[in-house]
Amino acid sequence: MIPCKRRIQNILFYTAIALYLFIIIFPFIWVLITSFKPETEIFGANALKIVADQPTLEHYTALFRANILNALKNSLIISCITTTYVTFVAAFCAYSIARLQFVGKRLLLAVVLATSMFPQMIVVGPIYRTFVNLGWTNSYMITLPYSMISLPVAIYILVTHFAKVPKEMEESAFMDGASKWETFIKIILPLAMPGLFTSAIITFIGVWNEFLLSLTLNSDASYHTAPVAISYLRGQFEIFWGQVTAATVIVTIPTLIIVILFQRQIISGLTSGAVKE
Repeated sequence: MIPCKRRIQNILFYTAIALYLFIIIFPFIWVLITSFKPETEIFGANALKIVADQPTLEHYTALFRANILNALKNSLIISCITTTYVTFVAAFCAYSIARLQFVGKRLLLAVVLATSMFPQMIVVGPIYRTFVNLGWTNSYMITLPYSMISLPVAIYILVTHFAKVPKEMEESAFMDGASKWETFIKIILPLAMPGLFTSAIITFIGVWNEFLLSLTLNSDASYHTAPVAISYLRGQFEIFWGQVTAATVIVTIPTLIIVILFQRQIISGLTSGAVKE
């Protein structure tokens, strides 16, 4: 009786998991299917067909004739610069918070996290005014406000990892004659590598998908990022949904590859410190 009951529970559990995964994945699958449909089949009687009567690559070829490649290049440059800068700065900040003893350390961490909770609609006005006065609009200087948004989360992730590194390892390195810099580079950073991977990947994905700041600060089409370029795939009286779905597929591929390649590092970085030893 008990094995039969357990088997039924397992069937229900895996069925619920499969249904949940299908609900999550279905929009992406439908976007992929729609990207191969001609405009006449996206709406109307054939809209719900899984396989188009006349599959086409027209939307993808139209994208490559437009501004999408330049937008992907801009997104890649901005994301890489921001990720490198944020990871570098967050490593030093997080190590200082985790290791140094000073008054108001917890308050400082709380303030750092609080800065990430401000809605972008509140800060975009002052940032735009500053960029106009400095002449930084329509440039890659947009990485600075991106860093402001991404840095708090990266610091919070790395503080947890640096705090887990045993202090005895640092003390042993000091006794062997290593300087603080050598200890940090050769001992602390390698041990905190899962956290570095996690913060870098989360930062990259967040910057890659950011829309509002890029739309506001870089109005010139030559500096548009991929999400902004997708929003301009429209005519005077219509939206080119076929091109929008094709562009969505293209823009999703880099982040999908990153998550697949580094999924173990991401899970390790996010779950590290969840269980106290």
